[in-house]
Amino acid sequence: MKKFMVFVVALFLVLGCFTGAMASEVKVGALMAFTGPLKEFGPLIRNGAVLAEEQLNKAGLKVKLIQEDTETNPVAGINAAKKLVNISNVSAIIGALSSGVTISVAESVTIPNGVLLISPASTSPLITYLPADKGKDLLFRTCPSDALQGIAAGQVAAKRYKTASIIYVNNPYGQGLANEFKKSFEKNGGKVLTMVPIDNKTQETYTAELKKALQNKPDVLCAYTYPQHARIYLKEAIEFYKFKHFLFCDGTKSPGLIKAIGAKELEGDIGTAAASLTGKAGEIFNKAFKAKFGKLPSIAYVSNAYDAMAVIGLASYAAKVKGLPITSKNIRDNLRAVADPPGVEVYPGQFKKAFRLLKEGKKINYEGAGGSVNFDSHGDVKTPIEIWEYTGGKIKTVKVVTVK
Repeated sequence: MKKFMVFVVALFLVLGCFTGAMASEVKVGALMAFTGPLKEFGPLIRNGAVLAEEQLNKAGLKVKLIQEDTETNPVAGINAAKKLVNISNVSAIIGALSSGVTISVAESVTIPNGVLLISPASTSPLITYLPADKGKDLLFRTCPSDALQGIAAGQVAAKRYKTASIIYVNNPYGQGLANEFKKSFEKNGGKVLTMVPIDNKTQETYTAELKKALQNKPDVLCAYTYPQHARIYLKEAIEFYKFKHFLFCDGTKSPGLIKAIGAKELEGDIGTAAASLTGKAGEIFNKAFKAKFGKLPSIAYVSNAYDAMAVIGLASYAAKVKGLPITSKNIRDNLRAVADPPGVEVYPGQFKKAFRLLKEGKKINYEGAGGSVNFDSHGDVKTPIEIWEYTGGKIKTVKVVTVK
């Protein structure tokens, strides 16, 4: 009987090792917003990660992207993250989009469970020094902090306007961007007259908030919210208050706003957002994205989602060639090794080349579609900021600036 039990245990161990060897697929979660105030952005940003997933698979790494909806809501985001971690058993998660959701998910789910979280779109400055991540190094992002976007917005606004009021979504994203803009705008000679918060949940009307924001007759109104909010209060500002000048951001860089408000009403208004590169990396990404989806990205952070998936795949392969299991910790431990200099530069889609170099024991430096993915000690990156404009019924880049 004892011999039989020893045989059974040994058999299970062998089968377990065999199963582990065969289970080489990297499961990556995606926390996107398919409903709620950011529902216009979720499917588009998701496509960046989908493109990278496809390219990584073609290059020889088995990757599976498992998508969940955060509803642009912290509670729903936490529940979606728990499903990814506890049921889908993902090794890493891309997301969320809203900073408030990302912070809640990181504090309640991913950090306590030791799971790597990389956001492609959460820009709140709070993420840089999130207390729950201190000493854990499990929260990263491939988009710039609003400490950068706010500076650029304040600088460009001060060249056009003397006074401004701000309507902002009352969560870490809106608060952070509004505060950083105020500091930059006033440092450059402008004056912020009023800062008016609105709830994350979309309201039927914003006339009370507009009355506060516009009572001192600012030169410009900063629309620092999400598209579903903006399509209501922008229309009310134009129709009820005859207001004409708006300053936009990444959250209100929206083709849907053109349809909802009218191209003529938005003509000439500018905004800021994280910029996709226009150099070699950007050109390669744009060509591949257009080939798969039929058109170029029309909003911010699509390229950043691509980069998040890319570095997760590269770090997974780096762990694999070292003989390590592809766990969240091992992916995290190899992130900076594949994305930061020094090393042979590899660009979007060049995953076969990257895998070959890693297999040969050489260092690589991934140059991302959204900018160099050089993670600092806080998991942050510094990428360019785009100054864009609503013009001719379209969104066009005015220039790209680097904030120091």
